[in-house]
Amino acid sequence: MKRKSLLLGGVLVASALAVGIFLYHRWHSGSPPGNRAEILAILPDNPTAVVFLDLRQFRSSAFLPQLMNWAPAFPADEDYVKFVEATGFSYETDLDQVALAFTHEGNVSTVFAVAAGRFNRKKIEAYAAQSGERKNQNGRTVFQVNLKNSTRKSFFTFLRDDRIAWTNDPTYKDLFEHPHSSADKVIWDEQFARLGGTGVFAVIRQDATTAQALEQQAPSGFRSPQLAALLGQLQWITIGGKPEGQDLRIVMEGQSSTESTIRQLKDFLSGILILAQAGLSGPVNKKQMQPQLRATYLDLLKSTQVEDVDRGGTKSVRVIFIITPGFLDAVEKTKTAGTTGGQ
Repeated sequence: MKRKSLLLGGVLVASALAVGIFLYHRWHSGSPPGNRAEILAILPDNPTAVVFLDLRQFRSSAFLPQLMNWAPAFPADEDYVKFVEATGFSYETDLDQVALAFTHEGNVSTVFAVAAGRFNRKKIEAYAAQSGERKNQNGRTVFQVNLKNSTRKSFFTFLRDDRIAWTNDPTYKDLFEHPHSSADKVIWDEQFARLGGTGVFAVIRQDATTAQALEQQAPSGFRSPQLAALLGQLQWITIGGKPEGQDLRIVMEGQSSTESTIRQLKDFLSGILILAQAGLSGPVNKKQMQPQLRATYLDLLKSTQVEDVDRGGTKSVRVIFIITPGFLDAVEKTKTAGTTGGQ
């Protein structure tokens, strides 16, 4: 019983986090279009960050086969195979869109996720009833499950046959009652509208805590107090990716109401690009780095654009670069060579 509960919760979270994109070994087209704005409208009013992924857009792109050839293969999990057999749901083929909202208040972090796809509702609910606790909330069936390696309970419900909502917030009642509307929601909708057509994106409402976390997550060689200070002055950070043929176009943008902050950030990032190109062209890297990898990194740096955007009330720094099959191939060959050389 406990094993089934952990498995069900794990699969729901994995789906919500879009782990399936790295496990795709097959895909299909012809699924009906979903309503992106409708999915995003279900999210809470005041998140710290939002992540959205349109898996259908990646399935139909030429970039996904390139990514799958590059990404490491994962063996099929026995429990997951049993779950698929019992419910008929496989996130490799049946999950279409995922939206996640992250909220931090003090030391408490909560997640709310909406997954859209093709679900066999009766089978999933029957499976959940065997492994979790079933509740009735204002006429809505809510399942409580315990996730592996987590001390917090999780809750999920079917919003409709093709849509599931999940959260680890015990006050889930208000979250499952949608849509939400507030002045704050309008501000988020403006950010989402700017990312229209993007297959995957993250929107972060910036504060000092977020800037500090970004600084701590950066590789040690790329940490910069100056960059962290500039990021801390931004109100919003957005990251979007859109498949274009065999490539993936990445657009990163930082927004601020202070022009001097944007000017300094643009100068800093432009300087980093120049220094990186100079370093790769230097004698040490020419001697130590594999020629293909060095050339690929140079191409990426030379094609990267850093520009400012003036929207009247806000100013932005925008960084644009392209992930190509050649880049993925060069990185993979370098990893393979490094592993072989270490044996």
